[in-house]
Amino acid sequence: GGVGDAAAEVRLSRLRWVVLLLFSSYSLCNAFQWIQYGSINNVFASFYDVSTFAIDWLSMSYMLIYIPLLFPVAWLLDKRGLRLIALAGSALNAMGAWVKLGSLKPHLFPVTVLGQVICGLAQVFILGMPSRIASVWFGSHEVSTACSIAVFGNQLGIAAGFLVPPVLIPNVKDVEKLAYHISIMFFMTAGVASALFILVIIVFKEKPPNPPSQAQALIQSRPTAEYSYVQSILRLLRNANFLLLMVTYGLNVGCFYSLSTLLNRMVILHYHGEEVNAGRIGLTIILSGMAGALISGIWLDKTKTYKQTTLLVYIMSLVGMIVYTFTLSLGHLWVVFVTAGLLGFFMTGYLPLGFEFAAELTYPESEGTSSGLLNVSAQIFGIAFTIGQGQIMDRFGTKAGNLLLCSILFLGTVMTAFIKADLRRQQANLESEQT
Repeated sequence: GGVGDAAAEVRLSRLRWVVLLLFSSYSLCNAFQWIQYGSINNVFASFYDVSTFAIDWLSMSYMLIYIPLLFPVAWLLDKRGLRLIALAGSALNAMGAWVKLGSLKPHLFPVTVLGQVICGLAQVFILGMPSRIASVWFGSHEVSTACSIAVFGNQLGIAAGFLVPPVLIPNVKDVEKLAYHISIMFFMTAGVASALFILVIIVFKEKPPNPPSQAQALIQSRPTAEYSYVQSILRLLRNANFLLLMVTYGLNVGCFYSLSTLLNRMVILHYHGEEVNAGRIGLTIILSGMAGALISGIWLDKTKTYKQTTLLVYIMSLVGMIVYTFTLSLGHLWVVFVTAGLLGFFMTGYLPLGFEFAAELTYPESEGTSSGLLNVSAQIFGIAFTIGQGQIMDRFGTKAGNLLLCSILFLGTVMTAFIKADLRRQQANLESEQT
Protein backbone atom coordinates (compact mmCIF):
# COMPACT_ATOMS: atom_id res chain seq x y z
CA GLY A 1 0.00 0.00 0.00
CA GLY A 2 3.02 2.34 -0.27
CA VAL A 3 3.84 4.99 -2.83
CA GLY A 4 5.62 2.47 -5.04
CA ASP A 5 2.53 0.24 -5.19
CA ALA A 6 0.31 3.21 -6.02
CA ALA A 7 2.69 4.30 -8.77
CA ALA A 8 2.64 0.82 -10.32
CA GLU A 9 -1.15 0.98 -10.69
CA VAL A 10 -1.26 4.27 -12.59
CA ARG A 11 -2.95 3.77 -15.98
CA LEU A 12 -5.15 5.90 -18.27
CA SER A 13 -8.66 4.75 -19.20
CA ARG A 14 -9.99 5.03 -22.76
CA LEU A 15 -13.41 5.89 -21.33
CA ARG A 16 -12.08 9.21 -19.95
CA TRP A 17 -12.82 11.14 -23.17
CA VAL A 18 -16.39 9.77 -23.35
CA VAL A 19 -17.05 10.81 -19.73
CA LEU A 20 -15.61 14.27 -20.42
CA LEU A 21 -17.67 14.72 -23.59
CA LEU A 22 -20.89 13.63 -21.85
CA PHE A 23 -20.31 15.99 -18.93
CA SER A 24 -19.52 18.85 -21.33
CA SER A 25 -22.77 18.12 -23.21
CA TYR A 26 -25.18 18.29 -20.28
CA SER A 27 -23.23 21.26 -18.90
CA LEU A 28 -23.78 22.90 -22.32
CA CYS A 29 -27.54 22.28 -22.10
CA ASN A 30 -27.73 23.76 -18.60
CA ALA A 31 -25.72 26.87 -19.56
CA PHE A 32 -27.98 27.38 -22.59
CA GLN A 33 -30.97 27.51 -20.26
CA TRP A 34 -29.21 30.08 -18.06
CA ILE A 35 -28.90 32.75 -20.76
CA GLN A 36 -31.79 31.83 -23.12
CA TYR A 37 -34.01 34.53 -21.54
CA GLY A 38 -31.33 37.22 -21.14
CA SER A 39 -30.19 37.05 -24.76
CA ILE A 40 -33.65 38.30 -25.88
CA ASN A 41 -34.56 40.11 -22.67
CA ASN A 42 -36.87 42.62 -24.38
CA VAL A 43 -38.88 39.89 -26.20
CA PHE A 44 -39.57 37.83 -23.06
CA ALA A 45 -40.34 40.99 -21.05
CA SER A 46 -42.96 41.88 -23.68
CA PHE A 47 -44.41 38.33 -23.85
CA TYR A 48 -44.83 37.88 -20.08
CA ASP A 49 -45.64 41.60 -19.56
CA VAL A 50 -42.96 42.00 -16.88
CA SER A 51 -40.02 44.40 -16.46
CA THR A 52 -36.60 43.75 -18.02
CA PHE A 53 -35.29 43.56 -14.42
CA ALA A 54 -37.63 40.59 -13.79
CA ILE A 55 -36.10 38.83 -16.82
CA ASP A 56 -32.60 39.68 -15.49
CA TRP A 57 -33.59 37.79 -12.33
CA LEU A 58 -34.17 34.63 -14.38
CA SER A 59 -30.42 34.68 -15.04
CA MET A 60 -29.50 35.84 -11.53
CA SER A 61 -31.61 33.04 -9.99
CA TYR A 62 -28.86 30.61 -11.08
CA MET A 63 -26.35 32.64 -9.09
CA LEU A 64 -28.59 33.02 -6.03
CA ILE A 65 -29.44 29.30 -5.79
CA TYR A 66 -25.79 28.25 -6.01
CA ILE A 67 -24.63 30.14 -2.92
CA PRO A 68 -26.49 28.25 -0.11
CA LEU A 69 -26.37 24.86 -1.85
CA LEU A 70 -22.64 24.68 -2.65
CA PHE A 71 -21.60 23.11 0.66
CA PRO A 72 -24.26 20.35 0.78
CA VAL A 73 -23.52 19.38 -2.84
CA ALA A 74 -19.71 19.53 -2.37
CA TRP A 75 -20.14 17.31 0.73
CA LEU A 76 -22.26 14.91 -1.32
CA LEU A 77 -19.58 14.85 -4.05
CA ASP A 78 -16.94 13.88 -1.50
CA LYS A 79 -19.10 11.27 0.25
CA ARG A 80 -20.94 9.68 -2.71
CA GLY A 81 -18.71 10.47 -5.70
CA LEU A 82 -19.02 11.70 -9.27
CA ARG A 83 -21.73 9.40 -10.62
CA LEU A 84 -24.47 10.45 -8.18
CA ILE A 85 -23.68 14.14 -8.76
CA ALA A 86 -23.77 13.62 -12.56
CA LEU A 87 -27.14 11.83 -12.34
CA ALA A 88 -28.64 14.56 -10.14
CA GLY A 89 -27.35 17.39 -12.34
CA SER A 90 -28.56 15.90 -15.63
CA ALA A 91 -31.95 14.84 -14.13
CA LEU A 92 -32.72 18.29 -12.69
CA ASN A 93 -31.62 19.91 -15.96
CA ALA A 94 -34.13 17.79 -17.93
CA MET A 95 -36.89 18.33 -15.35
CA GLY A 96 -36.50 22.13 -15.46
CA ALA A 97 -36.65 22.09 -19.27
CA TRP A 98 -39.96 20.18 -19.22
CA VAL A 99 -41.48 22.49 -16.57
CA LYS A 100 -40.80 25.50 -18.84
CA LEU A 101 -43.09 23.95 -21.46
CA GLY A 102 -45.97 24.69 -19.08
CA SER A 103 -45.30 28.44 -19.28
CA LEU A 104 -46.38 29.22 -22.86
CA LYS A 105 -49.07 31.78 -21.88
CA PRO A 106 -48.32 35.39 -20.86
CA HIS A 107 -49.90 34.93 -17.40
CA LEU A 108 -47.72 31.86 -16.63
CA PHE A 109 -44.50 33.73 -15.80
CA PRO A 110 -44.32 32.03 -12.33
CA VAL A 111 -44.14 28.63 -14.09
CA THR A 112 -41.14 29.69 -16.18
CA VAL A 113 -39.54 31.00 -12.96
CA LEU A 114 -40.07 27.55 -11.38
CA GLY A 115 -38.48 25.82 -14.40
CA GLN A 116 -35.50 28.18 -14.23
CA VAL A 117 -35.12 27.55 -10.47
CA ILE A 118 -34.97 23.77 -11.12
CA CYS A 119 -32.33 24.36 -13.82
CA GLY A 120 -30.48 26.56 -11.31
CA LEU A 121 -30.50 23.62 -8.87
CA ALA A 122 -28.99 21.46 -11.63
CA GLN A 123 -26.20 24.00 -12.08
CA VAL A 124 -25.08 23.44 -8.46
CA PHE A 125 -24.35 19.81 -9.44
CA ILE A 126 -22.47 20.89 -12.59
CA LEU A 127 -20.41 24.04 -12.07
CA GLY A 128 -17.75 22.72 -9.69
CA MET A 129 -17.16 19.45 -11.54
CA PRO A 130 -14.57 20.26 -14.30
CA SER A 131 -11.43 20.13 -12.15
CA ARG A 132 -12.71 17.06 -10.24
CA ILE A 133 -13.43 15.11 -13.45
CA ALA A 134 -10.04 16.17 -14.85
CA SER A 135 -8.19 14.99 -11.71
CA VAL A 136 -10.08 11.70 -11.27
CA TRP A 137 -9.95 10.63 -14.95
CA PHE A 138 -6.90 12.30 -16.58
CA GLY A 139 -3.13 12.05 -16.34
CA SER A 140 -0.91 14.85 -14.97
CA HIS A 141 0.22 15.82 -18.51
CA GLU A 142 -3.36 16.39 -19.74
CA VAL A 143 -5.28 17.45 -16.63
CA SER A 144 -5.38 21.19 -17.43
CA THR A 145 -6.45 20.53 -21.03
CA ALA A 146 -9.23 18.23 -19.77
CA CYS A 147 -10.40 20.89 -17.31
CA SER A 148 -10.47 23.44 -20.15
CA ILE A 149 -12.58 21.10 -22.33
CA ALA A 150 -15.00 20.53 -19.42
CA VAL A 151 -15.39 24.31 -18.99
CA PHE A 152 -15.58 24.54 -22.81
CA GLY A 153 -18.97 22.74 -22.78
CA ASN A 154 -20.47 25.28 -20.39
CA GLN A 155 -19.18 28.15 -22.52
CA LEU A 156 -20.51 26.56 -25.71
CA GLY A 157 -23.92 26.39 -24.02
CA ILE A 158 -23.79 30.12 -23.27
CA ALA A 159 -22.74 30.71 -26.90
CA ALA A 160 -25.77 28.71 -28.10
CA GLY A 161 -27.91 30.68 -25.63
CA PHE A 162 -26.83 33.91 -27.31
CA LEU A 163 -27.17 32.58 -30.87
CA VAL A 164 -30.29 30.37 -30.96
CA PRO A 165 -33.06 32.33 -29.13
CA PRO A 166 -32.80 35.49 -31.33
CA VAL A 167 -32.97 33.26 -34.43
CA LEU A 168 -35.87 31.05 -33.26
CA ILE A 169 -37.92 33.78 -31.57
CA PRO A 170 -38.51 36.94 -33.64
CA ASN A 171 -39.64 40.15 -31.94
CA VAL A 172 -43.29 40.02 -33.09
CA LYS A 173 -46.32 41.57 -31.36
CA ASP A 174 -48.72 38.65 -32.00
CA VAL A 175 -48.78 36.73 -28.68
CA GLU A 176 -49.92 33.44 -30.28
CA LYS A 177 -47.09 33.52 -32.83
CA LEU A 178 -44.59 34.39 -30.11
CA ALA A 179 -45.83 31.50 -27.93
CA TYR A 180 -45.43 29.12 -30.89
CA HIS A 181 -41.81 30.19 -31.50
CA ILE A 182 -40.99 29.97 -27.77
CA SER A 183 -42.51 26.45 -27.64
CA ILE A 184 -40.14 25.26 -30.41
CA MET A 185 -37.12 26.33 -28.36
CA PHE A 186 -38.47 24.83 -25.13
CA PHE A 187 -39.35 21.49 -26.82
CA MET A 188 -35.90 21.22 -28.44
CA THR A 189 -34.18 21.93 -25.11
CA ALA A 190 -36.29 19.41 -23.18
CA GLY A 191 -35.64 16.69 -25.79
CA VAL A 192 -31.88 17.19 -25.74
CA ALA A 193 -31.75 17.39 -21.92
CA SER A 194 -33.73 14.12 -21.60
CA ALA A 195 -31.49 12.27 -24.08
CA LEU A 196 -28.39 13.40 -22.18
CA PHE A 197 -29.86 12.22 -18.86
CA ILE A 198 -30.43 8.75 -20.36
CA LEU A 199 -26.83 8.68 -21.64
CA VAL A 200 -25.51 9.63 -18.18
CA ILE A 201 -27.43 6.68 -16.67
CA ILE A 202 -25.89 4.29 -19.22
CA VAL A 203 -22.35 5.62 -19.67
CA PHE A 204 -21.14 7.76 -16.74
CA LYS A 205 -18.86 5.82 -14.35
CA GLU A 206 -17.69 6.77 -10.86
CA LYS A 207 -13.95 6.56 -11.63
CA PRO A 208 -11.56 4.61 -13.89
CA PRO A 209 -10.31 1.14 -12.83
CA ASN A 210 -6.84 2.58 -12.14
CA PRO A 211 -5.78 6.05 -10.93
CA PRO A 212 -4.56 8.18 -13.85
CA SER A 213 -1.75 10.02 -12.00
CA GLN A 214 0.60 9.70 -9.02
CA ALA A 215 -1.20 12.52 -7.20
CA GLN A 216 -4.60 10.79 -7.67
CA ALA A 217 -3.14 7.44 -6.57
CA LEU A 218 -1.96 9.02 -3.32
CA ILE A 219 -5.41 10.51 -2.66
CA GLN A 220 -7.17 7.19 -3.39
CA SER A 221 -4.77 5.27 -1.12
CA ARG A 222 -5.55 7.59 1.82
CA PRO A 223 -7.83 5.96 4.45
CA THR A 224 -11.36 7.42 4.42
CA ALA A 225 -11.21 8.01 8.17
CA GLU A 226 -8.44 10.54 7.66
CA TYR A 227 -10.67 12.84 5.60
CA SER A 228 -12.95 15.40 7.28
CA TYR A 229 -15.06 17.66 5.03
CA VAL A 230 -15.35 20.42 7.66
CA GLN A 231 -11.61 20.34 8.35
CA SER A 232 -10.97 20.49 4.60
CA ILE A 233 -13.02 23.71 4.28
CA LEU A 234 -11.29 25.21 7.32
CA ARG A 235 -7.87 24.41 5.81
CA LEU A 236 -8.94 26.07 2.55
CA LEU A 237 -10.12 29.19 4.40
CA ARG A 238 -6.74 29.39 6.20
CA ASN A 239 -4.85 29.20 2.89
CA ALA A 240 -4.01 32.86 2.17
CA ASN A 241 -3.10 32.27 -1.49
CA PHE A 242 -6.37 30.42 -2.12
CA LEU A 243 -8.40 33.17 -0.41
CA LEU A 244 -6.78 35.78 -2.67
CA LEU A 245 -7.55 33.62 -5.72
CA MET A 246 -11.14 33.12 -4.52
CA VAL A 247 -11.73 36.90 -4.40
CA THR A 248 -9.96 37.65 -7.71
CA TYR A 249 -11.78 34.77 -9.48
CA GLY A 250 -15.09 36.10 -8.14
CA LEU A 251 -14.33 39.62 -9.38
CA ASN A 252 -13.42 38.46 -12.91
CA VAL A 253 -16.21 35.92 -13.40
CA GLY A 254 -18.75 38.20 -11.66
CA CYS A 255 -17.95 40.82 -14.32
CA PHE A 256 -18.46 38.18 -17.02
CA TYR A 257 -21.88 37.19 -15.55
CA SER A 258 -22.97 40.83 -15.40
CA LEU A 259 -21.79 41.53 -18.96
CA SER A 260 -23.57 38.42 -20.31
CA THR A 261 -26.85 39.14 -18.49
CA LEU A 262 -27.01 42.81 -19.57
CA LEU A 263 -25.52 42.47 -23.07
CA ASN A 264 -28.89 42.50 -24.88
CA ARG A 265 -29.93 45.69 -23.08
CA MET A 266 -26.56 47.36 -23.82
CA VAL A 267 -26.59 46.63 -27.54
CA ILE A 268 -30.29 47.48 -28.03
CA LEU A 269 -29.73 50.89 -26.38
CA HIS A 270 -27.10 51.84 -28.99
CA TYR A 271 -28.31 49.75 -31.97
CA HIS A 272 -32.13 49.69 -31.93
CA GLY A 273 -33.79 46.56 -33.36
CA GLU A 274 -30.53 44.58 -33.48
CA GLU A 275 -31.61 41.68 -31.22
CA VAL A 276 -30.09 39.08 -33.55
CA ASN A 277 -26.76 40.92 -33.69
CA ALA A 278 -26.81 41.34 -29.90
CA GLY A 279 -26.98 37.55 -29.71
CA ARG A 280 -24.16 37.23 -32.24
CA ILE A 281 -21.97 39.61 -30.21
CA GLY A 282 -22.58 37.39 -27.18
CA LEU A 283 -21.70 34.39 -29.34
CA THR A 284 -18.46 36.11 -30.41
CA ILE A 285 -17.50 36.74 -26.76
CA ILE A 286 -18.03 33.08 -25.87
CA LEU A 287 -16.44 31.49 -28.97
CA SER A 288 -13.29 33.59 -28.65
CA GLY A 289 -13.28 32.80 -24.92
CA MET A 290 -13.49 29.07 -25.66
CA ALA A 291 -10.41 29.41 -27.87
CA GLY A 292 -8.71 31.30 -25.03
CA ALA A 293 -9.69 28.61 -22.50
CA LEU A 294 -8.38 25.78 -24.67
CA ILE A 295 -5.11 27.57 -25.47
CA SER A 296 -4.52 28.44 -21.81
CA GLY A 297 -5.22 24.82 -20.76
CA ILE A 298 -2.73 23.41 -23.27
CA TRP A 299 -0.21 26.11 -22.28
CA LEU A 300 -0.53 25.19 -18.57
CA ASP A 301 0.00 21.49 -19.28
CA LYS A 302 3.22 22.32 -21.15
CA THR A 303 4.67 25.08 -18.94
CA LYS A 304 3.01 24.82 -15.48
CA THR A 305 3.31 28.64 -15.24
CA TYR A 306 0.06 29.09 -13.31
CA LYS A 307 0.74 32.43 -11.60
CA GLN A 308 2.29 34.15 -14.65
CA THR A 309 -0.44 32.95 -17.04
CA THR A 310 -3.27 33.90 -14.66
CA LEU A 311 -1.84 37.41 -14.13
CA LEU A 312 -1.29 37.99 -17.86
CA VAL A 313 -4.83 36.89 -18.74
CA TYR A 314 -6.25 39.11 -15.98
CA ILE A 315 -4.36 42.15 -17.29
CA MET A 316 -5.58 41.48 -20.83
CA SER A 317 -9.18 41.09 -19.56
CA LEU A 318 -8.89 44.60 -18.10
CA VAL A 319 -7.48 45.96 -21.38
CA GLY A 320 -10.27 44.24 -23.35
CA MET A 321 -12.94 45.69 -21.05
CA ILE A 322 -11.55 49.22 -21.41
CA VAL A 323 -11.47 48.96 -25.23
CA TYR A 324 -15.02 47.50 -25.32
CA THR A 325 -16.32 50.29 -23.03
CA PHE A 326 -15.12 53.11 -25.27
CA THR A 327 -16.05 51.53 -28.62
CA LEU A 328 -19.60 50.32 -27.85
CA SER A 329 -21.19 53.70 -28.59
CA LEU A 330 -19.25 54.56 -31.77
CA GLY A 331 -22.12 53.44 -34.03
CA HIS A 332 -20.20 50.70 -35.89
CA LEU A 333 -21.41 47.17 -35.12
CA TRP A 334 -18.35 45.53 -36.67
CA VAL A 335 -16.13 47.38 -34.16
CA VAL A 336 -18.26 46.03 -31.30
CA PHE A 337 -17.83 42.49 -32.69
CA VAL A 338 -14.03 42.88 -32.76
CA THR A 339 -13.67 44.43 -29.30
CA ALA A 340 -16.15 41.96 -27.76
CA GLY A 341 -14.13 39.09 -29.27
CA LEU A 342 -10.92 40.46 -27.75
CA LEU A 343 -12.59 40.83 -24.35
CA GLY A 344 -14.08 37.32 -24.50
CA PHE A 345 -10.78 35.67 -25.45
CA PHE A 346 -9.23 36.67 -22.14
CA MET A 347 -12.18 37.09 -19.75
CA THR A 348 -13.80 33.73 -20.61
CA GLY A 349 -10.40 32.11 -21.14
CA TYR A 350 -9.69 32.86 -17.46
CA LEU A 351 -12.32 30.37 -16.17
CA PRO A 352 -10.33 27.09 -16.36
CA LEU A 353 -7.16 28.90 -15.25
CA GLY A 354 -8.84 29.74 -11.94
CA PHE A 355 -9.99 26.14 -11.38
CA GLU A 356 -6.59 24.66 -12.14
CA PHE A 357 -4.61 27.23 -10.15
CA ALA A 358 -6.92 26.51 -7.18
CA ALA A 359 -6.34 22.75 -7.54
CA GLU A 360 -2.57 23.39 -7.41
CA LEU A 361 -2.71 25.75 -4.42
CA THR A 362 -4.99 23.49 -2.35
CA TYR A 363 -3.80 19.90 -3.10
CA PRO A 364 -4.67 17.38 -1.61
CA GLU A 365 -8.03 18.99 -0.75
CA SER A 366 -11.03 18.05 -2.89
CA GLU A 367 -11.20 19.88 -6.23
CA GLY A 368 -14.99 19.95 -5.89
CA THR A 369 -14.72 22.00 -2.69
CA SER A 370 -12.11 24.46 -3.98
CA SER A 371 -13.97 24.92 -7.29
CA GLY A 372 -17.22 25.33 -5.39
CA LEU A 373 -15.81 28.11 -3.23
CA LEU A 374 -14.52 29.89 -6.35
CA ASN A 375 -17.99 29.62 -7.89
CA VAL A 376 -19.73 30.92 -4.75
CA SER A 377 -17.47 33.96 -4.88
CA ALA A 378 -18.35 34.40 -8.58
CA GLN A 379 -22.11 34.09 -7.94
CA ILE A 380 -22.09 36.63 -5.07
CA PHE A 381 -20.12 39.16 -7.08
CA GLY A 382 -22.17 38.33 -10.20
CA ILE A 383 -25.47 39.23 -8.50
CA ALA A 384 -24.01 42.42 -6.99
CA PHE A 385 -22.41 43.54 -10.27
CA THR A 386 -25.49 42.72 -12.39
CA ILE A 387 -27.81 44.73 -10.12
CA GLY A 388 -25.26 47.55 -9.71
CA GLN A 389 -24.38 47.81 -13.39
CA GLY A 390 -28.06 47.58 -14.41
CA GLN A 391 -29.00 50.45 -12.08
CA ILE A 392 -26.05 52.58 -13.26
CA MET A 393 -26.96 51.89 -16.91
CA ASP A 394 -30.57 52.98 -16.30
CA ARG A 395 -29.48 56.24 -14.65
CA PHE A 396 -26.17 57.21 -16.27
CA GLY A 397 -25.87 55.10 -19.46
CA THR A 398 -23.90 52.05 -20.61
CA LYS A 399 -20.46 53.70 -20.47
CA ALA A 400 -20.77 54.42 -16.74
CA GLY A 401 -21.93 50.83 -16.12
CA ASN A 402 -18.99 49.38 -18.07
CA LEU A 403 -16.52 51.69 -16.28
CA LEU A 404 -17.68 50.05 -13.03
CA LEU A 405 -16.54 46.68 -14.45
CA CYS A 406 -13.22 48.22 -15.58
CA SER A 407 -12.47 49.44 -12.04
CA ILE A 408 -13.37 46.01 -10.60
CA LEU A 409 -11.04 44.22 -13.05
CA PHE A 410 -8.23 46.66 -12.15
CA LEU A 411 -8.65 45.77 -8.47
CA GLY A 412 -8.60 42.05 -9.35
CA THR A 413 -5.41 42.46 -11.39
CA VAL A 414 -3.59 44.11 -8.47
CA MET A 415 -4.74 41.38 -6.04
CA THR A 416 -3.68 38.59 -8.45
CA ALA A 417 -0.11 39.95 -8.38
CA PHE A 418 0.07 39.11 -4.65
CA ILE A 419 -0.79 35.39 -5.05
CA LYS A 420 2.24 33.12 -4.47
CA ALA A 421 2.65 30.16 -6.83
CA ASP A 422 2.63 27.36 -4.23
CA LEU A 423 2.14 24.46 -6.69
CA ARG A 424 1.45 21.57 -4.29
CA ARG A 425 -0.04 19.13 -6.82
CA GLN A 426 3.00 19.45 -9.10
CA GLN A 427 5.26 18.89 -6.10
CA ALA A 428 3.36 15.71 -5.15
CA ASN A 429 3.70 14.32 -8.70
CA LEU A 430 7.43 15.10 -8.78
CA GLU A 431 8.09 13.54 -5.37
CA SER A 432 6.15 10.38 -6.29
CA GLU A 433 8.06 9.98 -9.54
CA GLN A 434 11.39 10.43 -7.72
CA THR A 435 10.34 7.89 -5.08
